[in-house]
Amino acid sequence: MTETVTAEIHDLLRRMTDAWNTGDARAYAEQFTADADYITFFGMRITGREAIEQSHRALFEGPLKGVKLTEGTSAPAAPSIRFLRPDVAVVIASGGSSLDGRPDPGRDSIITLTAVREPDAWRFAAFHNTRKVSPEELRAKGGAR
Repeated sequence: MTETVTAEIHDLLRRMTDAWNTGDARAYAEQFTADADYITFFGMRITGREAIEQSHRALFEGPLKGVKLTEGTSAPAAPSIRFLRPDVAVVIASGGSSLDGRPDPGRDSIITLTAVREPDAWRFAAFHNTRKVSPEELRAKGGAR
């Protein structure tokens, strides 16, 4: 795809991150399609822009108030963007979150998103967040054999 289209998707990621970092649930939800599927790192499914806004408003006003997204401690340099069609792309990005502005390895995540071109802008139709855990950590917790 063209550099312009790739830049538009990078801008979409930036807008999503900026909205999170300012605690703006409406702006955060605006980066998603009206019927988006959103899977949290602990497996909860949220369906639709309105539900994404409501759930994030509760988070931004409650347990995640002041939490900022960071580059994380093991994040790749740049998100991966792979176009399935000219109007659909799979985006894989990494990062973390922090209460004090310093990356915390225990909060590193990898997200997979599906970006779609709508008539007025690119938006995310799907979002899946997974915490990063090393094989050693997984074994220590009894999860890998």
